[in-house]
Amino acid sequence: MAKSEEQHLKRGLQNRHIQLIALGGAIGTGLFLGIGPAAVLAGPSVILGYALAGVIAFFIMRQLGEMVVEEPVSGSFSHFAYKYWGTFAGFASGWNYWILYILVSMSELTAIGVYVHFWWPEIPLWASSCFFFVAINALNLTSVKVYGEAEFWFSIVKVVAIIAMIIFGVYLLVSGSGGPQATVANLWNDGGFFPKGLMQADGHGGYQGLLAAISLIMFSFGGLELIGITAAEADQPEKTIPKATNQVIYRILIFYVGALIILFSLSPWKSITTDSSPFVMVFESLKGFQFTMFGKTVYFTSLIANVLNLIVLTAALSVYNSCVYSNSRMLYGLAEQGNAPKFLSKLNKNSVPVQAILVSGLFAAICIIVNKLMPEKALEVLMSLVVSSLIINWIMISVVHLKFKQNKQLHQEKTKFPSFIYPVSNYICLIFLTGILVLMWITGMKLPVALMPGWLLFLYICYMIVKRNKAS
Repeated sequence: MAKSEEQHLKRGLQNRHIQLIALGGAIGTGLFLGIGPAAVLAGPSVILGYALAGVIAFFIMRQLGEMVVEEPVSGSFSHFAYKYWGTFAGFASGWNYWILYILVSMSELTAIGVYVHFWWPEIPLWASSCFFFVAINALNLTSVKVYGEAEFWFSIVKVVAIIAMIIFGVYLLVSGSGGPQATVANLWNDGGFFPKGLMQADGHGGYQGLLAAISLIMFSFGGLELIGITAAEADQPEKTIPKATNQVIYRILIFYVGALIILFSLSPWKSITTDSSPFVMVFESLKGFQFTMFGKTVYFTSLIANVLNLIVLTAALSVYNSCVYSNSRMLYGLAEQGNAPKFLSKLNKNSVPVQAILVSGLFAAICIIVNKLMPEKALEVLMSLVVSSLIINWIMISVVHLKFKQNKQLHQEKTKFPSFIYPVSNYICLIFLTGILVLMWITGMKLPVALMPGWLLFLYICYMIVKRNKAS
């Protein structure tokens, strides 16, 4: 029996919500804090790495966008994998995505505790993590519109922050206030644009540094596919989804490439460490600046440290907020397919999948406990699984899109939002993502690659159990 109108997910996400959700997906902790390790490996050439990875991310988004505009349903790419590739593909892609963001939830909740600890070290990490765990889940339990509003304002903070950093960085360069070390020549000084790698005849580095960093760079774009999850609850998805998807490439160029060009110009790249962000260089250049507030002298170094902490806290809250939303909708979609318990497809009076939110939250909470009680090696293994899951996720989107297009061509159907240079872009993405796996293996990140066959085998075993239970 078909669901009544009240039992369907409601389209409560307006255009402004969709635009900011997509924009927020491109600006996270990977931008604010995660650039450091990649910059140490590649030097200024990390800018090129982000541009290349951004193009691949854009291709993937256009492929996903074409499918969700044509069929704006719950479950997103899991639905398409199930429909156009096969039942196991739908099962594997859905559960792979769900476990991926359960693990991301764990890391973001842990990060939230660390950021709160910066201001109030007397508060235990688990206490602040649990507080925001309850708060964010409570928001998502109300209605999709509340989630959209929360993510809208989280994203506003991130966008304003990065734009302010870019403008201030330009000011430091143009005015000379950044000091004698602030010059565009920093982009090619100290070993050239490609300083890390095998030394060439002219004494400059090679491309090996960039190749080593490209896998770290690529994972900064994880989360962009969230736009596909929102399709089932987007108002006028045929208009809002294409607009948000097409703007992905511009956001990447502005917020990643543009920001890095400015920030690498402000200080020599060798000043970056693995535990710092290039943005810290801007704050470092403010030493000596001070002003008076309420009769007290305030030093910019102290003020900016607090502002930065607020920004990264907001970024972590934004990511966790999106994790709660996307995981619950993926579970809902899996339940509708019959690949998850049926009770997870039940909605409350506000058309919110409450059971799916609570179950996802339960597993995220277990991850917090595991993270607290187990040694750091366990967390490393879990995060390696995140890496593996992300690669699987993107590869499956591109393959499913190929099968989706083949089906449409077979029935001579034209789509509303064709992907960019199909099928060339699909093959470029698949070659690029496979190349990342090879580079990860060569550069010492063997654990995530080695885990992938075992993880897929585990999913297949679970699939066969579910299939057998359905048949009995």
